[in-house]
Amino acid sequence: MSTTAEATVTPLIEARDLAVGYSGIAVMRGLNLRVSPGEIVALLGANGAGKSTTLLTLAGELAPISGEVLIDGSPANKPLYWRARQGMRMITEERSVIMSLTVAENLRLVHKNPSKCLELFPELGPLMKRRASLLSGGEQQILTLARAIAGDGRLLLADELSLGLAPLVAERLLVAVREAADRGLGVILVEQRVTRALKVADRGCVLSRGHVVLEGSSAELLARMDEIEASYLSTAV
Repeated sequence: MSTTAEATVTPLIEARDLAVGYSGIAVMRGLNLRVSPGEIVALLGANGAGKSTTLLTLAGELAPISGEVLIDGSPANKPLYWRARQGMRMITEERSVIMSLTVAENLRLVHKNPSKCLELFPELGPLMKRRASLLSGGEQQILTLARAIAGDGRLLLADELSLGLAPLVAERLLVAVREAADRGLGVILVEQRVTRALKVADRGCVLSRGHVVLEGSSAELLARMDEIEASYLSTAV
């Protein structure tokens, strides 16, 4: 996307000098971030860098310590359920499915007609009558993603989508996210798998010790993997 185009498109979500944390203690400061329709922005960093806390704040689950979040150009002061009505979808680290329900029932909780979900993920077809508790971890996450991206969502916040999954399943999920973005979905993607995330993202921010230490296009960040690795190591020290 050109700089001129970016200037004329109202971001789906924007963070301005955002500080996030708990009980007034910031774990992340000075975040400036914007996501436009059709764009994937990856938030990268070691465990404890503030990625999940940032995502929860953008979603409306936590109040900012300072700075502000804007949705469609207006200050966001409503909770997650309201933001969901405006098209925000969130996938947490935990599987967002109801284990006692079948795949079909899980899909119908969100979509009156699950046919769109099956178009995106035909592998769910043979599993429609199976309880979610009997699915593999990868199948549960495919079901979670299908619920999130098959409908009229405009913005997806995904926290560790591929956590603990086999590489082929992780690849399947991230490719599906990229395809959804190509259809206009805006995405903030929190991932531990740096290279894989940057291959599907448009831009990325690397967080370390409560600050953004690197940011740029995915191509730029992939060329600076030594600096990214050093930021992960410095967090662990």
